[in-house]
Amino acid sequence: MWPLVAALLLGSAGYGSSQLLFNKMKYVEYTRCNKTVVIPCCAINMEAEKISELFIKWRYKGNVILTFDGLLNMTTKFNNFTTAKIDVSKLLKGDASLEMDMSDALLGNYTCEITELSREGQTTVELKHRTDSWFSSNEIMLIAVFPILSVILFWGQLCVVRLKYKSRLPTNQFILVLIPGILLTIFVIVGSSIFIPGGYSRKKSSGLSLLVTPSGMLIVAQCRLLRSVLGMTSFTIAILIIQLLGFVLAVVGLVLCMSVCMPVHGPLLISGLGIITLSELLGLIYITFFDFIDNLRPDEKQEDKSSE
Repeated sequence: MWPLVAALLLGSAGYGSSQLLFNKMKYVEYTRCNKTVVIPCCAINMEAEKISELFIKWRYKGNVILTFDGLLNMTTKFNNFTTAKIDVSKLLKGDASLEMDMSDALLGNYTCEITELSREGQTTVELKHRTDSWFSSNEIMLIAVFPILSVILFWGQLCVVRLKYKSRLPTNQFILVLIPGILLTIFVIVGSSIFIPGGYSRKKSSGLSLLVTPSGMLIVAQCRLLRSVLGMTSFTIAILIIQLLGFVLAVVGLVLCMSVCMPVHGPLLISGLGIITLSELLGLIYITFFDFIDNLRPDEKQEDKSSE
């Protein structure tokens, strides 16, 4: 009985030693931030002492994409995986991980096969793509809401002017103010619909650009509106300067957010958009307040005459 058990244990031990064992990993993920992709392949019971004792083979969906012949010390690449490589200096430690540029990385299963003299083994790892959020949910909401509010406030200004200052705004000037407002409204609607859903993509970055860059038209439109109706007063100039400052901050924030993988300058972009919205609100208040003061002036003149 005992000799039989011992024979079985020795047999299983002998069988185990003839197989290479791996640190199993079902999948690895990459994002748009990755410039390269590393697919792990780590044998934990490697015994080879020389590179010449090893032969490595990588497959993608069953097709060979890279081989390394330790006896010849030569790496061969196949199927347009031109950037694929393994670190030969780590092979004796059991690390035959495959590294490649993002341009060559294809989604799917990659199989690593290691042959060490009379022992061999393989492991399969799936490469997946993970979509990370470009901005936080709060940042996305603010980036979309501020341009929408700016457009609403601009149309509010235009309505007040048409109702109370129609004689001060000729038809040709009204058309010059109306056209940028219509274009800006279209840009904001399209930009918001593209920007809000999902993670980062070129389409979403285009939506962000449509929300930010056309805001420059608000400066021109509000300048014409205030100058035609109220004149270039000190308060009008102050509103336009504030709006220009907000536009500069928003554009700088946009450029910085587009130039890095994970944007860290979102608050700068949001601050610029918020200042633009504030200037539109100040413009609306100023138009309404100026009209109120203008209506009070005749009464003040009559009081002065009566006191005389």
